[in-house]
Amino acid sequence: MFAFLLCTRIMMNENKIDMAEWRYLLSGGMSVQELDNPAVSWLSDRAWQDVLGLSALDKFNNLAESFSEHLQGFKRYSDSNQPHREELPGTWDTELDSFQKLLILRCLRADCLVQGLQDFVSAQLGQRFIEPQTADLSEVFKESSTSTPLIFVLSPGTDPAADLYKFADAMHFSKKMSAISLGQGQGPWAEAMMHAAMEKGEWVFFQNCHLAPSWMPSLERLIENIDPSKVHRDFRLWLTSLPSNKFPVSILQNGSKMTIEPPRGIKANLQKTYLRLTDDFISSSTKIADLKSLLLSLCLFHGIALERRKFGPLGFNIPYEFTDGDLNICISQLKMFLDEYQDVPYKVLKYTAGEINYGGRVTDDWDRRCLLSMLEDFYCPAVLTDDHVYSSSGVYRQIDTNLDVKGYLGYIRGLPINDTPEVFGLHDNANISFAQNETFALLGAVVRLQPRAAAAGGQTLEEEIVAGIVEKIPEPFDVQEVMEKYPVLYEESMNTVLIQEAIRYNKLLGVISLSLRDIVKALKGLVVMSSELELMANSLFNNVVPDMWNAKAYPSLKPLSSWVSDLLQRINFLQRWILSGIPPVFWISGFFFPQAFLTGTLQNYARRSGTSIDTIGLDFKVMVKSVSEITEKPDIGCYIYGLFLEGARWDNNACILTEARPKELYTEMAVIWLIPEPNRKPPASGIYICPIYKTLTRAGTLSTTGHSTNYVIDVELPTDLTQGHWIKRGVALICALDY
Repeated sequence: MFAFLLCTRIMMNENKIDMAEWRYLLSGGMSVQELDNPAVSWLSDRAWQDVLGLSALDKFNNLAESFSEHLQGFKRYSDSNQPHREELPGTWDTELDSFQKLLILRCLRADCLVQGLQDFVSAQLGQRFIEPQTADLSEVFKESSTSTPLIFVLSPGTDPAADLYKFADAMHFSKKMSAISLGQGQGPWAEAMMHAAMEKGEWVFFQNCHLAPSWMPSLERLIENIDPSKVHRDFRLWLTSLPSNKFPVSILQNGSKMTIEPPRGIKANLQKTYLRLTDDFISSSTKIADLKSLLLSLCLFHGIALERRKFGPLGFNIPYEFTDGDLNICISQLKMFLDEYQDVPYKVLKYTAGEINYGGRVTDDWDRRCLLSMLEDFYCPAVLTDDHVYSSSGVYRQIDTNLDVKGYLGYIRGLPINDTPEVFGLHDNANISFAQNETFALLGAVVRLQPRAAAAGGQTLEEEIVAGIVEKIPEPFDVQEVMEKYPVLYEESMNTVLIQEAIRYNKLLGVISLSLRDIVKALKGLVVMSSELELMANSLFNNVVPDMWNAKAYPSLKPLSSWVSDLLQRINFLQRWILSGIPPVFWISGFFFPQAFLTGTLQNYARRSGTSIDTIGLDFKVMVKSVSEITEKPDIGCYIYGLFLEGARWDNNACILTEARPKELYTEMAVIWLIPEPNRKPPASGIYICPIYKTLTRAGTLSTTGHSTNYVIDVELPTDLTQGHWIKRGVALICALDY
């Protein structure tokens, strides 16, 4: 990211980058024209919307039209393993420069944009700008002096102290180096240590500066007062700190900063663990062979739990910081329990690891289900057999237990550097999701690093955007009229749901129209631009939904242009309901608060049948008919549609869950019939209990029920595979996508 920013800044100074194109790369654009997708079979709606947005720029104005002429060429580009190195069809390849080609890559294959940026930087600045730098302390040390501190910026899962002690040894300073871990009350000690070191010419190492925020001003003063002519020339100050806003800026500006990334990948994690293990530890056990097998299992489980986080919500709803400490306690417990029990106590091992050591960090019920389901594969009798494999490819497998730690390290060195999704139990598409998330995280970070000053003439663009939204936003609902037409009835709870929804949407529409009125005046200079309005103008400019609106809105991840059209569809759904009565099929994604609608369904049944509402559960039946074929509502319960499956797809012919097709990240779910049923017990097998979430992040704030605010309900979907298979796949139903 740093190299890319450097590269584009140089090119901007030479006027080689058009600012409208730069903005499109960072935050996408708004489509002006309405054209139908010419290749529904392989081009996703998201990509087509992006192409239409790109066609609004001068250089690309006939891109959308030329798409249908060159369908085969674009399909080849889109299916390629290395699209960033493919030629573009037609005249596009010769007409566009290397930066403009990145925009087409962003539309059609966002998952390869990071590699595209690497190639771009390497071509403009040179290969060495994209190669990882090795953490060589002697290089940094050469540039330091008595008055420039050397600062390690910590990242979770790494500890630079060991590297520093090694380096001190090499420089023959290990006896002339004093270290202290900062914290409450350590300030005076640290100060005395520093004064002594300045006189004698020694090194001082202050760890964890972020834990002593109140002492930081004193440290700043101490460093400012160092007089290079009076201090011993061998004196050096080493600091470590997590990123913190309490860390003095002047120290940062004067110091040499370095950071070490934690090991990435299962191979690196296994290596790190096995390098710490000793043969003495293993041979002191009464069941050596069992310990070796289960130890490999446990370390693999640890690596997989850590690496699953990179897949975002497909891995875990909330990314947990599992640490080496969790693994170490599990290793010592494993040895202890094996020595104490005659047979291997799998139940005890699973409980201590899954519910306590790792599970103690887990706050979301669905993540706990996932963690325990993964653990089932690693703590089970099967792993003790010599030829046990942990994944279908057989790369990760149990090895001969006669080997010592060195033998295990030899096996680990032969493992692949990049993990395939199958070892996690995920579908190959998970890699695409991961690459896309990485791309958009990188672009989002670049957006935040952009200078705040608005470019001259930029205002007109904001005025255009505002005008475009103003004419689309409808009038609020007339709640009085709705209440007269749909009064509160004992027999029909849906009337109450409708009125509550109308009131919620009115609040949101009120905030939107008021803030738009204010910003029009502010842009014209009729009223003073407040900080809130300025933030809002920046958001509109970057195609992001303003915070003022989000605070009053339903959860959504869509960019501004799609968010507005989604809002209009939701309001249309309610307007049709108000005009033509309760719909036969409910669009569940159109509700501001879907939980109220589900409660209404249960309430209707409870009142009709005279049963108590807390004894009623929901049964689920997936319908073969499509939304347009259903014309009347069922006698009991209701039909819902508008959900998307992530991690799998629904097979309408066989009526079961089945594997997703390559490159299809999300598929539409069929209509589901919710059937209330008293004292219902779910079937023991043959189903996957699938949670429904409002947005793709899946994590919300935890409500009093222990579920996140993003969670709606869980649905039972028929399957011919085990439930664990889909749990590890991260399969869920989502109300609204992020484009």
